[in-house]
Amino acid sequence: MFTENTMTLTHAATLAMLSAAVKRAEDMGQPQCIVIVDASGMTLGQIRMTGAKFLSLDSARAKARTAASIRAASDAIPEAVGLAIAAATDGQVTRLGGGLPIMVNGTCVGGIGVGSGSPDQDKDVAQAAISALEAQL
Repeated sequence: MFTENTMTLTHAATLAMLSAAVKRAEDMGQPQCIVIVDASGMTLGQIRMTGAKFLSLDSARAKARTAASIRAASDAIPEAVGLAIAAATDGQVTRLGGGLPIMVNGTCVGGIGVGSGSPDQDKDVAQAAISALEAQL
C-alpha cells in the first residue's frame, strides 16, 4: 500500500537506444541531439552528434521530459496551450515534435527527445531508438 514495484531503464538500454538513434540519424544524413530520460525526467544519456545544432540539446531534453511526463508524444500538447505551458515550466515542457514516451508492457519508463532536424526526422530517429529497445525485450 505504501510502496510499489517499478521498472527502470538500465544504462545498457540507454546505450542501445542512443546507438540506434545515432545510426538512424547518420543514415538520413541529419546530425541530431538525442536525450533519454527516466520516468521522472532525469537524464540517463545524451549525445550531440557532430554538426547538430547545440541549442537543440535543450529542446531535445524538453521533448524527452514532456513525453515522459504526459506519457504521450510531445506534440500531443494542444497548440492552444503550448506557449502557456512552456512559459509556466520555464521551457521544460514543449509541444515541439520529436519527443516520445518509452513504454514497456504498458508502463512509461522514460522518454526520448530528438532535435536538430525537421519534426518528422526527429520523430523518426526517436522511433528508431524505441524500436531497438523493443527488439531487445
